[in-house]
Amino acid sequence: MPTPNNGLITETNRQYYEGAQGFTISYKRKDGVDIWTSEFTTTFNTDLVFYVSDPNEINYALNNFKLYWSPTGLPDTFIEVIEPYDVVGNTITWFGEDLPTHTSYLVVQLKILDGGNYGDHDAFGTTVEENYGSYSYIALNDIINNFIVAYVGTGKLISDVKRTDVVFHAKRAMQEFSYDTLKSIKSQELNIPHSLSVVIPQDYVNYVKMSWIDDYGVKHPIYPVNALTTNPYENPIQDSRGVPIQDNFDDNIEGVSLTEQRWNHNNIFPAVNDNTNLENGWYNGDNWVQDRFFGRLYGLDPQYANMNGYFSINDRENKISFSSNLVGKLIVLEYISDGLAYDLDSRVPKMAEEAMYAYILHAILSHRSGVQEYLVRRLQQDKSAKLRNAKIRLSNIKLEEITQVFRGKSKWIKH
Repeated sequence: MPTPNNGLITETNRQYYEGAQGFTISYKRKDGVDIWTSEFTTTFNTDLVFYVSDPNEINYALNNFKLYWSPTGLPDTFIEVIEPYDVVGNTITWFGEDLPTHTSYLVVQLKILDGGNYGDHDAFGTTVEENYGSYSYIALNDIINNFIVAYVGTGKLISDVKRTDVVFHAKRAMQEFSYDTLKSIKSQELNIPHSLSVVIPQDYVNYVKMSWIDDYGVKHPIYPVNALTTNPYENPIQDSRGVPIQDNFDDNIEGVSLTEQRWNHNNIFPAVNDNTNLENGWYNGDNWVQDRFFGRLYGLDPQYANMNGYFSINDRENKISFSSNLVGKLIVLEYISDGLAYDLDSRVPKMAEEAMYAYILHAILSHRSGVQEYLVRRLQQDKSAKLRNAKIRLSNIKLEEITQVFRGKSKWIKH
């Protein structure tokens, strides 16, 4: 008799790597009618997302899994189930009509990048990949439940608290930790269109780094424009006296930004053939902006020492704008999210779990009346210490990697 698994890992290797779980089903007649029904429950770490069972329905593509059937269970004999089935939670109820055998084999395939190993191998998606590495994390909802169990009750520092209060402080902790502690840096690979602008990501808080990628896959850093140009927030059309013109609703009539147009159309990085062109470009007053050769002159301002291009945050359109030399380039945008884009399903690294509890505990008691000040100070010190430990743990410093960098000790690092 196999030993039951009482550990924290609940998925089998097949479930984790392949995203598949198989079932052997024996059917029974329902209420004397020639329809066979069977129920089975999946045990993935990922919950099933179900809309409809009919592949011809448009919402079928929103399911995060596909169901396959075989009379023998042998490889290459599975076909996609087209008979009606229903899903409640992670329990699937299948209604099979005129089946050739009373014992059949079913496989639930979560959507995966390579399409899976069953049917037409078309279960395309990222459901399986999103679960990879999940053991390193704990859901924010579990943090909240664990806190209420461990820190709230008779004989504990918090005798009673509303769950909504814990949820609020847990979300605030998640936000604060995401800015400088947790690994909440996300990235997107984008192409720069002819408009020279891309939309800010949905869960964007602040940028970390911008780079364009060459044909070898090497990153080239792109720097902000700083004081080089700007994106005006309003562009009112003016009359001959310089007064903004209003429409029938008394609002200013907005035009296009001439500043942005001139920046987009200037060739800020023209080709340099020889030193004469470089000198002429610098001293030609009529084309000073076009031929300034930023980052290529003796005595330059270091903030413009850049030949990779520039970007700016356009707050008027909520887009990221780029210089004209980047049109058609492949870029990678690395940015910070606050970690709450998916609400209580957000994940917290286990190495920061204790710091989350300390943050919530201090936040709740520091806002309550009648709590002694020495206790609040003690909890604040405990919170700071655990947060510091979490930062050290999550910094992922490896001695061998540092040693490899420091082997270039003859090089000076100026900062």
